[in-house]
Formats: sequence, structure tokens, C-alpha cells
Amino acid sequence: MADIQTLLSVLDVFSRAPDKASLETANSWLQDFQHSPDAWATCNVLLLSPDAPPAAKLFAAQTFRTKVTYDINQVDDANLPALRDTLITALQHYHNGPRTIMIQICLALSGLALQFPSWSNPVQSMIDVFGKNPPTVPALLHFLAILPEELTTNTKIPVTDDEYRERANNILTVNAEQVLDLLSMYIQAPGVTHVIQAQVFNCLRSWLVAGEISAMSLAGTPLLGYSFEALSSEELFDPAVDVICDLIHETQEIDENMQVIEAIVPRVIALRPRLAECKDDPEKIKGYARIFTEAGETYRLLLLQHTESFFPIVEAIGECSAYPDLDIVPITFHFWMRLAQSIGKKPSVSPLFQDAYKALMTVIIGHLHFPTDPGAMTGQEADSFRGFRHVMGDTLKDCCFVLGTDTCLLTAYEVIHAALARGPNVSWQEIEAPLFSMRSMGAEIDPRDDKAVPKIMDLIPSLPNHPKIRYAALLIISRYTEWINLHPEYIQYQLQYISAGFDDPIQEVNAAAGQALKYMCQDCKRHLIEFLPQLHTFLSSSGSKLAQEDKIQVYEAIAYVISAMPMEQAAQSLRTFSMDILAHVHALAMKPTRATKQELDDVCSGLENLEIMLHVIQTFGDELPSSCRNTCQEAWSIFDPFLAKYGSEFEISERVTRVFRHSLHFFGVGVLPTAASVVSRMSIAFEATGFPSYLWIAGKVIGRFGNEEDPALRGAYRDVYERSTAKLVSMLQQKAPRDMPDVLEDYLRMLLQMIEFTPDILFQSSVFPLAFRVAMAALTLVHTEIVFAALDFIRAILTHDCLSPPSNVIPPPKFPLYAEAIRPVVEKEGMELVGCLLTGLVGDFPEESTSIVVTIFRMLAGLWPSQVLVWLPSVLQQLPLATAPGQAKAQFLADVNSAINAKEPDKVKYAILALHRASRRARDRRRVGPLDQ
Repeated sequence: MADIQTLLSVLDVFSRAPDKASLETANSWLQDFQHSPDAWATCNVLLLSPDAPPAAKLFAAQTFRTKVTYDINQVDDANLPALRDTLITALQHYHNGPRTIMIQICLALSGLALQFPSWSNPVQSMIDVFGKNPPTVPALLHFLAILPEELTTNTKIPVTDDEYRERANNILTVNAEQVLDLLSMYIQAPGVTHVIQAQVFNCLRSWLVAGEISAMSLAGTPLLGYSFEALSSEELFDPAVDVICDLIHETQEIDENMQVIEAIVPRVIALRPRLAECKDDPEKIKGYARIFTEAGETYRLLLLQHTESFFPIVEAIGECSAYPDLDIVPITFHFWMRLAQSIGKKPSVSPLFQDAYKALMTVIIGHLHFPTDPGAMTGQEADSFRGFRHVMGDTLKDCCFVLGTDTCLLTAYEVIHAALARGPNVSWQEIEAPLFSMRSMGAEIDPRDDKAVPKIMDLIPSLPNHPKIRYAALLIISRYTEWINLHPEYIQYQLQYISAGFDDPIQEVNAAAGQALKYMCQDCKRHLIEFLPQLHTFLSSSGSKLAQEDKIQVYEAIAYVISAMPMEQAAQSLRTFSMDILAHVHALAMKPTRATKQELDDVCSGLENLEIMLHVIQTFGDELPSSCRNTCQEAWSIFDPFLAKYGSEFEISERVTRVFRHSLHFFGVGVLPTAASVVSRMSIAFEATGFPSYLWIAGKVIGRFGNEEDPALRGAYRDVYERSTAKLVSMLQQKAPRDMPDVLEDYLRMLLQMIEFTPDILFQSSVFPLAFRVAMAALTLVHTEIVFAALDFIRAILTHDCLSPPSNVIPPPKFPLYAEAIRPVVEKEGMELVGCLLTGLVGDFPEESTSIVVTIFRMLAGLWPSQVLVWLPSVLQQLPLATAPGQAKAQFLADVNSAINAKEPDKVKYAILALHRASRRARDRRRVGPLDQ
């Protein structure tokens, strides 16, 4: 009773709107309780106690389900019949509900049935107990509905594949015919209620989906007819729709199920008049849409082979597509896509299908119309509608697949032409919708098309000057740039149209103009070289009016054009645009007073534009053009004083270093004359600010020029290593590792470059022990990339050849010095390292890191065997039982002892993997809260 009172008080916490700490404590206690062997008896008392609170009864039922899944080994085989009888008694007690408790008991009985071979026929047992008394039939139907799903989906039940196959056959397959007969009897029993009939349908679906009841066997029962008749019932409509859809789906093996299909299809076609009868009931239309589209998809091949007979299904789906409720329309889209794919494989298309897709195209363009007052939509509604338009655009591509893109484009063109012919009173929606359709279908156009696209291009300048229309037209230009590249005569006036878009007061139109220019320059770059001076003039005169997002697109567009130029001309052009930006950087660096926030923001925007240009152009190759050869030094002479003055501004640090990253790739070896100075500036800047981007660049330079023997450069590497380590240790004394993940990651990335290219600097510095401790601190973070970086660094240290040099090779003279540096660090930090590794292994390390942990442990066991055996007991004691069960810890310690004593450190791998598996099982069990199962 003491256990019960404690349990009730813990459960009561959840009814009192607890704080997070109380909730976590209560949750953890309940999970530990569910693990305990005593939970069986305690929950049995609670479940059958009339005075227990409802929450306690539900928890007891959930606990039975959980323990049957995970802890059946706690019950002696001799006591399994008693457990079964306890659960059956509980189900009898709760046959009237609550439903939540009934379901948990049914789940527990299903899991027990799978693991209790001596229970020879669970289905027959349950029918005998519950099936003959009308009040208990609902409980039986719940059990029978849950049984196939639990057996086929609960992969956590510990049975072998062979055991599962044998038991599932005995429980399900052997009883399928009897269950079908039982359901057939119940569906038409005298006095049967709609509630029972709905349960029958639900149970039937479960056995159908599990593959235990076949469509053929079902068709020989009254259930087929009752399913379609139930569509006339308000109470049974939804379960009937579900059953019919599942039944149709189960007949997808057409040749085997032709007899059933012949019984189903006339019934489905006969439902078509219901669409008109129920036009004011969206829920009913949704159900019929599901049935028609399931039939259309499943019988797609029959549609193609016997088009006239099956075409009423296509017509019904077309009616559903035309329904004004846009929650219903998408139900049909997958059918149209799959049918279009099938039609595309045939040598000719039936006129019936052509007419269907023409009608569909008209319907979709109609659905694309914005409402008369778009402002009346909420933000969420507007976002949903815009997203849905793009989905509809995919269906328009299906129309192109069947009808041909030029036919579809001309249809949309005629819609616009007819609207414009009606004069100035035409609404913008009537023009924008077909324009949007043209944009969607643009992905399907043939760049050599000479029928539809020229008409569209000629139409664009004559469109009304409405922002929504201009926006749609600009995005058409974006989509059609490959075609424009083959028809350069359109470039001049398209550029004029794009340029006018930048002058529009609506930001959305400016953004579309930027996108159009970007794609125009990307696809038509060779034709646009002569226009580059105009683009430079445009930026000089109008660039300040553009929002930064639009300016980025313009600079990206310019970079594409530059990339198409002959190298010398390209270099000079890039220099022209770059120096415009760097002039502003230089001006702020030389300004006698501190720059304003706006001035710094403007420079950051300029650097972002320079970054995007370098990203697009990438590099001119190993041999730089003459006009670029001194640019790196010139640029650095501007950036160095700028960083000295403003490097403590975080945004400046981010923007400048991103430009440096691209410059490193662009200039290649041309960076070498400035590399030492760059690394030194990064070292000073990080020491002053702690901003991670400075370490990022230092690591990139080491990775690029780590093999260089230049004394100044190597001195800069040592300087940044020692300064950054000291700074980071200082930061960790003031902040937790979780508060500075980006700093730790970039620091570790730099160390990984050093251990590969400059191991002498890394190991022989006095800060190496500190760097090792920083790596261990990084292992405490729940951050995949950082954990991998830290593990890679520690693995690289422990697997370094200096610790176990090959016997047949003379080791480099510095190897003994490296080993002298590594050994005392590992011996001092080993226990904490082992603790970090095991805590992460049974905790938050990513799954893919296990192999690295194995390698590190193998090296520790091989090089420090006696120390590992000393470290492990206290480390294991500190691991939480919630993620490392006591039995698993004891087995791990025994396995490691055995591997080390046998001088077979490679076998440590199996100990690590076994602990990881046991931990994963424990974590999976606890991942679902005890009240959420």
C-alpha cells in the first residue's frame, strides 16, 4: 500500500500544472517504477480498485502494456496464464470503457499473445469470453481490431523472426476466416447499433491492411454490400469510406482480383450522382473523392485498356478536382500525376483523356485565382493558399505531359488574350492566374519552341501595370531564360521590363525583378557581356534605392556575366565592381571618427555583395590574370586596418571572414604573401573578441598552406594556437560549453588541421594539455558536428603513429617528442575522458559516432590497459541507470576486463557495442512518457 500511495501522489503532480522540474522528477519516478518487478502487482491492484482515481487506472493499464512489451522476462512461465487471466478480467471490468483503458488492456493482451505460445488460440479464447454476450462484444471488437496492428507494427516485442512468423500464423492467419464470419454475423445481427457496425468496419480494415483477410474472401460475404450501403448512413459514412478505400487498395494485384474488381467498379461508378446530391456537404464530397481517386489509381491500367468502361471514374475525379473547397482538390492530384505518367508511355492518347486534361487545366487555372479581396485572408490563409498554388502548378505540368506544353501554354495565353479584350475593367486576378500557370509550366517548355513562347514574350510588355501582374510576369521571365538564351533578340526589351520592376514601389516586385535578372544573367550570360557597363551604371545610379536582398541578386547576376568573359576582361570587370565596394571599406578605416551604425551596416551589405560575386566566379584558375596579381595584397592593405578598428563588431567579423574564405579559394597561392599577416590578425582579433569566425579563417589558412615552411607563417600558426587556447580556457571559466558551441567547433576544426599539417606545433606547445581538455569539454555538448569534431581530434591523437610506430619503418625523429607530450596528458585526463565517452555513448552522442568511440577505447585499452581497468568502475558507477541499466554496466566491465586480461584489446569493440545496444533499448523505452503510451 505504501507503493500505491507513493504512486498516487506522484501521479497527482500532473493534475496540478507543475513546473518543469517537478514534471521531470515525477516523469522519471514513474518510468523507474514501470521498470520494477513490483509494478505488476501494484498496477493489478490499481486497475481493479473501484476507489482508484481515473488517471491511476489509466496509468496502470499503460504500465501493463509497457511491461508486456519490455519486461515479460520478469514473469515466470508458470505465471503467464495468471497474467493472461488478470488482463482478461480487467477487460471484462472495463468493457463499457473508458475507451483509453480498454485499448491499453487490448494492446497488452495482443503483446502477451505473441510471447505466450502455450496460449494456443487467443482469438478463439477471446471470442468465447466476450463474443456471446452483447454488452461485451465492443470489447471483443476492440481487441480484434488492435491485434493485427500490434502484431505487425510493434517491433519492440522481443521475439525472433522465426518465432514471430510461427506465432503470427497461429494467431492471425489460422483465424482469419473465423473472424470474417464473425464480422459478417455482427454487421447484420438483429438490433445491431451503428456503434457496433462502425467497430466491425474498423476491425475489418485492420485485418485487411494486415493482409490476413483477402479482398476475394471478403467479396464472398455480405460485408462488401454493407460497406457501400453504409455510405447512406450519417453515422457510418466515414468508416465505410475507409473500408472501401482499403478494399480497393487490396485489389491492386488486378489479375488475381478481377472477380472482386468486377463487383467493386459498378458500385463505385454508381456513386457518381452522389457528388451532385452532396454538393453542399464538403465532408461527404471528401469521402467520395477518396473513393474515386483510390479506384482511379488502383485501376489505372484498366482505365488505359478499357477506357470507355472505366472512364466514368475519371469523370467523377474531374468533378472532385473542380470542387471549390481547396482542401478536397489535392486528394485528386496524385491520380492525375500517375495517370499522366502512364499515358506518356503509350504511343497515342485517347481523345477522352485529352478532353479530361484540358478540362482539368481550365479547372486548375480557375483555382489559381486570388480571392476578390486578398486582404481579407489571414496571414496563415494567405501562406496556405500560396503554397497550394505551387502544388497546383505541379498538376499543370501533368497536363503538359499529356497535351504537350505548347498546347497548354497557348490555352493559358488565350485566357489572358480574351480577358484583355474585355477592356480596362477586367480584374487583375483574371490575368494573374493564367500568368502563374505559365510560370509553373515553364519548367516543361522546349527552348526551341516557336509556337507558344514567342506569343507570351510579345504579350508581356502589353500587360496592365498592376503589381501582382508585374510580379507574375517577371517570374515568367525568370523561368523562361533558357528559351531567351536561344532567342537573344528578346533580351533588350526584357531587360527594360526587369529594370522597370526595380522602380516599382512594391518590395515583392523588386525581388521578382532581382530574380529575373539573376536567371537572365545566369542563362544568357554570353549575350549580356555588352550590357555589363549598363549594369554598372544602374548600380551606381539606382543601387542605393534597392533593398539589400534585391541588390544581392543584382550582384549575383553581374557575377554570372563576368564569369562568361575572356579572363583578362573578366578580371578587370571584377576589379571594377570589387573596388567600388572596397572603397567604402577603406573610407571607414581611414575615417578619423568612429563610423555610425548605418555606415557599418552599409559596408556589411557591400561585403555580402562581394562575397556573392566571389562565390559565383569561384576562381580564374592557378594562374591569375595580370590585373589580379596584386589585388590580394591591395585588398589586405584595406582590410587589415579596417579589422584593427572595427573587428570587435560581430557583424563585421562575420562579413569580412566570409569574404576571406572565398578569397582564399579565388587567389589560391596568391594569398601566400599575406597569409602570415592574415593569421596574425585573426589571432589578435580572436583574443580580443572571442568571435569564432576568426578561428574559422585561421583553420582554413592552415588547411591550405600547412605544408609551407615559411618561418613567419609557422610562427603565426603557433601564435594563433597558443593565444586562442588561452582565450578559450578563459572563456570556459566564465561560460558553460553549451553557451559557446560555435567557438568550440571552429577551434576544434583548427586543431584538426594542425594535427594533420603542423603536429610539431600542436604537440610540443605548452598549451597542448589545455587543448585536450577543451576537446573533452566539447564532448558534453548535444551538438552532432561538435561531438564529431572533438571525437575526431581525440582519435587522431590516440591513433597517431608516434604512440605505436610501425616496427618495419624508422620513425621520424620528432615522434618520441610527440609521444612524450601525449602520454602524460592521457594518463592525467584518462578517467575524465572515459567518463565523457561512456556518458555520451549512453546519452546524446549521435548514432554514427559509435565506431569512433570504439576506436578510441581500443587504443586506450591497448596502450593504457591497467589504467583503463582502474578508471572504469568509478566511471560506470556514475552513469545513470535510466540510460545504462545495472546489468548492462556489469556485463560491460566484465567484457572489458576479459579483453584486456587476454591481451586482445580489439575485443573491446564488442563490449562497447553491447553497452550501446542495451542503452538504446532503455532510452527507447523512456522516450515515450509513462502517461503518453
